[in-house]
Amino acid sequence: MSAKPEHYDVIRKPIITEKATMASEANAVVFEVAIDSSKPQIRDAVEALFGVKVKAVNTSITKGKVKRFRGQPGRRKDVKKAYVTLEEGNTIDVTTGL
Repeated sequence: MSAKPEHYDVIRKPIITEKATMASEANAVVFEVAIDSSKPQIRDAVEALFGVKVKAVNTSITKGKVKRFRGQPGRRKDVKKAYVTLEEGNTIDVTTGL
């Protein structure tokens, strides 16, 4: 499988937080993904880009907060996260660059 340009549109960036690090101990990796992407699209993109077997994909949408920008109220964008569980023996090292 070759990496198509649309795979890079589906997966935006890896999320490296305390919670994501805890998930990595359970053989899962967390990515920020396109808001309109589906679980099969995310599965195909991760398998094509990283050459691993995906066991499961769980997603969650975080609503954007209302914050103040230069004194004016503004709204952050909504973010969709994908918790990708990998098959046994497969790993992705997100601390190194792509």
